[in-house]
Amino acid sequence: MAQNEATICDISTTGCMVLSGGEVTPGELIRLEIQFPNGEWAFQWGEVAYPVPEIGFALRFTDLYDEEKRRLQLLIDTVAGK
Repeated sequence: MAQNEATICDISTTGCMVLSGGEVTPGELIRLEIQFPNGEWAFQWGEVAYPVPEIGFALRFTDLYDEEKRRLQLLIDTVAGK
């Protein structure tokens, strides 16, 4: 099991784009540990939707409970200044 640092962009409650040099395959399960600028953490499981060679991959979150979605949306809104 590899552990790598990456940058997350275009995040929503359904998934995100992960900018990373690591190689992945479609359908691969990934556990993200997301640290938001306010210091809070979110831990999400996701499935690789598709890789983007030399850039990263699109990740679709899996098994999110309503409370996890609400918390993730709150953190996204906080970072976006909403």
